[in-house]
Amino acid sequence: MNTPPAQFEDIQILEQKFTGSQLPPNLKQKVNAMINRLTRIASGQGYSQEYDSVARYLDWVVNLPWNKSTKDILSLENAKKILDKNHFGLSELKERILEYISVNVLKEQKGERTKAPAILLLGLVGTGKTTMAISIAEALGRKFGRIPLGGMGDALQLRGKARAYPGSEPGQVIKVLRRVQTKNPVILLDEIDRVTDESRADIMGVLVEVLDPEQNSKFLDQFIDYPFDLSEILFIATANNTRGIATAVLDRVEFIEMPSYTDEQKITIGKDYLLPRALASSGLSEKELTIDDDTWDQIVRPLGFDAGMRTLDRTINAISRKVAKQKLEGKIHKVAVTAENLKEYLPA
Repeated sequence: MNTPPAQFEDIQILEQKFTGSQLPPNLKQKVNAMINRLTRIASGQGYSQEYDSVARYLDWVVNLPWNKSTKDILSLENAKKILDKNHFGLSELKERILEYISVNVLKEQKGERTKAPAILLLGLVGTGKTTMAISIAEALGRKFGRIPLGGMGDALQLRGKARAYPGSEPGQVIKVLRRVQTKNPVILLDEIDRVTDESRADIMGVLVEVLDPEQNSKFLDQFIDYPFDLSEILFIATANNTRGIATAVLDRVEFIEMPSYTDEQKITIGKDYLLPRALASSGLSEKELTIDDDTWDQIVRPLGFDAGMRTLDRTINAISRKVAKQKLEGKIHKVAVTAENLKEYLPA
């Protein structure tokens, strides 16, 4: 029986990707044999569960960035400019990133390879941990991926599920790598302190393998079943506190605390960072929405003290959206938010 057209096309695509891929030699032999096996299966009669299983595996393997990486932007001036543009203060963290870039420059000049550090950003909700990780990726010119660990209840979500089991698939690390198509991205391990109690020990064990520079060059995802080199990835983990994080994980990361913000700092961030961002996302100009200096105290504390910036960010965005709507309805051309009219623009 002839190979069905759809399956023939699938196999052709896999062969093309296989030919253009840079798979490790041992894996290349295995994949070549599996493609031949796939062709034989497709030539058989009727539906084959094995065909689906093999085709799905090959699709993952040939689409991973085994030897593809982006070139770092090794410029202290560029990194400092981006970090300062996106974040107020945080001098310790910015200094650490500049040090990392400096080491990379010196290593590159000597033709040596640098292993990326693992960083743990500790701080309360809304203190800028996630946005800082994104800024670090931008400063280095790297792709960015995120793995949410909050509520994760199974280590297989990180390590992958072996192909022998129903519903098997790669873990989150491999999924991110396929998505970003580079082997040296910045990967955010978000909320590592909030995995479920039942699976905490197993998940922490996988995190040790991911973060340990002595192990992560041969990380084994159970679905892919071939070691993948994670040593060029810059892992940035976030947590509200260290409770619930295994000592073995803490031993493999550099701690950097994200400070809580004072009201004065929030006002500065609101004026210089959040408001311009909100105006841009709402399609407004600086002339169409202004906020009086005397009004910022009330905007910063609409519901009492908040150590982070999320409430302030939401408030400013809500004000901007309301003004944008009024402008579109023809009710106003520009708005100056003052202490007298603030309540009209605050979110309910």
